[in-house]
Amino acid sequence: MIKKTHLVLCASLPLLLSACALHAPPDTVSVTPPSQWYAPLPKAPVADNSAAGLPHHGTLTDLSQWWQQQNDPLLVELIQSAQTVSPTVATAVSRIEQSRASRVAAQAALIPKLDATASSSRSNMQAPLPLGTTTQAALQPSWEVDLFGGNRATSRAALARLQGAQANWHDARVSVAAEVANRYYSLRTCNKLALVTREDADSRAETSRLSDLSAKAGFQAPATAALARASAAEGRGRATQQSALCDLDVKALVALTAIDEPALRKKMNDTPAPDTSATVLDIASLPAQTLTQRPDVFIAEREVAAASAEVGNAQAQRYPRLSLSGSIGVASFRSGGVTTNMDTWSVGPVSLSLPLFDGGARKANVTAAEAQYEAAVVSYRSSVRQAVREVEEALVNLQSTAARSEDARVSVEGYRASFNGFEALYKNGLASLVDLEEARRLRLASELNAVSLERERMAAWIALYRAAGGGWVNPDSAAAANAAPAATTSTSADTGSSTQ
Repeated sequence: MIKKTHLVLCASLPLLLSACALHAPPDTVSVTPPSQWYAPLPKAPVADNSAAGLPHHGTLTDLSQWWQQQNDPLLVELIQSAQTVSPTVATAVSRIEQSRASRVAAQAALIPKLDATASSSRSNMQAPLPLGTTTQAALQPSWEVDLFGGNRATSRAALARLQGAQANWHDARVSVAAEVANRYYSLRTCNKLALVTREDADSRAETSRLSDLSAKAGFQAPATAALARASAAEGRGRATQQSALCDLDVKALVALTAIDEPALRKKMNDTPAPDTSATVLDIASLPAQTLTQRPDVFIAEREVAAASAEVGNAQAQRYPRLSLSGSIGVASFRSGGVTTNMDTWSVGPVSLSLPLFDGGARKANVTAAEAQYEAAVVSYRSSVRQAVREVEEALVNLQSTAARSEDARVSVEGYRASFNGFEALYKNGLASLVDLEEARRLRLASELNAVSLERERMAAWIALYRAAGGGWVNPDSAAAANAAPAATTSTSADTGSSTQ
């Protein structure tokens, strides 16, 4: 009777111990984004009004394929080249593999282990007996029963970090694409500015030539000719400086894409500058929907889940641990031509470890895990606020550049007309060189401002593209299965997805 009672107690011990519930903090936290965007939304021409209220015309594919829609194959080629050689993307891939390996290790802790051993020895146990050879082989299973869910918590943390690492790979690709696009449009803008400054330098040089002729003929004072020469020198200096800035942009693109500089320059010269006036990205959806499409927000949310699981694991270490082991094997002893078989098997021991005193180490580990969890929550909420800020800032910049575009165009036309008028008067001796140079300065400033404004607008579009997640889809969302199934698949599948 006593033996039966002991057997029942031993059998029910895991159930009794596991009844002690752990209280890990929640793996998700609530964050309420604004109900609407407060910055003015860009006016995007939409052919189908049914998609007007959704981001990127109602499909995430439109956003993930946004670069292809710019009708600029060179930009797409540069982005793909940069993503191929980017150390940031390579590091993200490495982190995926590391996280996947960590998850496999965490899952392995939940199942029994099986080891195989083999040995052979030759000995002389007693002097009168001949030498003997002992040969053994055995299988040794072992299993730590996850009474309080510590190993399960570690597995959940590993899964959360694997999902975060996969999202980080997409975020790295989007970042590289945005960096290349910004540098590419900077170079395109620089070339336009170089053209403006060269034309201005040529105009100043012609004015200087005419002034020198007029001064030599006695129609103008030498000081006037000197002013014209100074203006021509200023124009040449500005043109030289602008050309150097373009060279710096080229070298930056070479570093990003690993394309040889002569080949890159040829590609740029052979490809006409794209028309960026048709660039659109409809972002009229609610902020909550847009924010779920940002990899960094998802990564921060997954880090909260991982930190919560780690608190549970730290708590579990303060409670008893139960492990089972056994062995089954074969052995033989051969001595004096006689072989003796000695097959063995065993079940046990059943080991129960009760932590009694550790100087507060386990409690300190729980406190540290809870502190990390609180930090993860704060970081997640900060990520959401930062995401809202980035979208709002991009929208403000888009609205600002759009509102200034027409004024910049009118300004350029007006100052050009004014300069042409002063130039005609100057050539006919009806205007002074000082008046002509003032008109030239105003015309140049307006032209440079118009080109810079175009670059600023493209930078705002790129910022909005990145702030909206670059076409990445939260794998937990309902649309993930149809819109981006590769988001949580293996690295090889990920690397074959479209350009971000």
